[in-house]
Amino acid sequence: MSSTRPETRNGAFIESLERLVQRKDRGALAALRRGLGQPPGEVAQMYPYVVPWLPQHAVTPRKEDAYYQIAALFAFWYQGRSSFLRNGRIPNNLGASLARLADATASESVERRFVALLNCHSEDLPDHLRHAVGLLRTADIPVDWDQLLRDIQDWGREDRRVQRSWARSYWGHGPRDTDQGPISAVVSSES
Repeated sequence: MSSTRPETRNGAFIESLERLVQRKDRGALAALRRGLGQPPGEVAQMYPYVVPWLPQHAVTPRKEDAYYQIAALFAFWYQGRSSFLRNGRIPNNLGASLARLADATASESVERRFVALLNCHSEDLPDHLRHAVGLLRTADIPVDWDQLLRDIQDWGREDRRVQRSWARSYWGHGPRDTDQGPISAVVSSES
């Protein structure tokens, strides 16, 4: 399979998940979906598809947990799909994907959910991501899984780099029509 993804462990892991979709391995994808709503690493059926890709040295629990979260979310997004869908555009983050959804639906609820996602703590992140990915799945908006994996691994940083990057991608193209006012002020006080 030809790929524009850099040769990294994260990229190789995402490609392994993509191969499951291409091979239509429903059993493997079902095993990965069992991880939704469960603590990362608690569903033994996921191990054959995740453990071989975990870094061997100096892996933090946060980084390891991110692999399990991505595997479950990836399998959820592809549930019921018979073909593989690649993003095809310049890699983006979840904020950009949700901006596409907000533009397509003109729904204020997308923005409210996005703000809740940006404000959530690491322990609540899997639930918020499941809801966000579910919305994107329904609208057939692809997710940059490699970027999302990196972002989950960096979620708890004190500088909120990931949240600010997602906010720039979501609101960076000008204000959206909402009755709520400048919600973006909740995300960051920096100009």
